Amino acid sequence: MAEDIDIDTDDLERRMKGAMDSLRGEFASLRTGRAAASMLDPVQVDAYGQMTPINQLGTVNVPESRMVTINIWDKAMVGKVEKAIRESGLGINPQLNGTIIMLPIPELNEERRRELTKVAAQYAESARVSIRNVRRDGMDQVKKGKSNGMPEDDQKLYETEIQSLTDRMIAAVDEALTAKQAEIMQV
Repeated sequence: MAEDIDIDTDDLERRMKGAMDSLRGEFASLRTGRAAASMLDPVQVDAYGQMTPINQLGTVNVPESRMVTINIWDKAMVGKVEKAIRESGLGINPQLNGTIIMLPIPELNEERRRELTKVAAQYAESARVSIRNVRRDGMDQVKKGKSNGMPEDDQKLYETEIQSLTDRMIAAVDEALTAKQAEIMQV
């Protein structure tokens, strides 16, 4: 009976890496004073009866370091895309030129930089919580194994492996946060 009990640490690691990937995506959407197409990823537009990402409504380009352009394919969507960008909280004022929306990226002031570092810290804390939830799931599996006759040595081994994996992932989150905060505060 005890041989049938196995904790899938690869699955736990995959789920923790998923939290890291999500964090990287959230960090990519934070504006750092330089233009990036990914900064528009969180913006959704009410198009054709459903919420749609901007990159599915037009071509997003970064022609220079302080400018993003969006060439909207359907002329009827231009106003909706412009409105979604204005209401997104990105702090960008879109300019229209036919079906092209230009987004000049203003220089970040000190106060806005501090706000963005706080937002980055919130994203990182959310990722840490997700990683800890995966750890808890793994530890619950070990406890179930214990009640089903898993040898004590195996329990300790799995607990140590799960904790080590958690510590590595939390350290990776902290490292990514430090790098992102340094990037945001860079003038």
